[in-house]
Amino acid sequence: MIKNIQDNIRESIAIKNSVLNDRLILDQVVGAAEKITNALQTGHRVLFGGNGGSAADAQHLAAELSGRFNLERKALNAEAININVPFLTAVSNDYDFDYSYARYLEGAARSGDVVILLSTSGQSTNIVRAAQYASDESIYTIALTGETGGKLLDICNITIRVPSTDTARIQEVHMLLGHCICQMVEKNIFGAGTPG
Repeated sequence: MIKNIQDNIRESIAIKNSVLNDRLILDQVVGAAEKITNALQTGHRVLFGGNGGSAADAQHLAAELSGRFNLERKALNAEAININVPFLTAVSNDYDFDYSYARYLEGAARSGDVVILLSTSGQSTNIVRAAQYASDESIYTIALTGETGGKLLDICNITIRVPSTDTARIQEVHMLLGHCICQMVEKNIFGAGTPG
């Protein structure tokens, strides 16, 4: 049992080391933080979305911005699109779950906003449709995926691909990179600030 734990930790470290030395990924993370910063500074909002564990990660990252990350500061306009259960069940019942997130964006997102979609495969139909809707409406899209990027690779403005096919390991890196983005956004907007 201990060996299994050690193997998982070693695998996680290896993937993180790969990301650490991947200039494309690092540049994309910086670019994502700059785009989010610009959106928030110009009165726009940031919307996160995912399914399953990625839905929980979307909520977590939205809360880091709308609550706080490291600094005592004003709230930022960020929300997870998967938190409105009555809306999701109504749209799934009346239309189709595959349409649920795109439908949410129809009502909640405008040009100038940023939509961040988390999907380890990049293939989830409701996530892909949300990305396509956002793209069609000139809403900037950022995807966090696994190594291939799936269908999101050809739709999103930035697709940050974690070099792995293991769902758990991908999600671990999504949170690490998401936290890096939140930290940069806070610093960009509020400077050094006062640590919380």
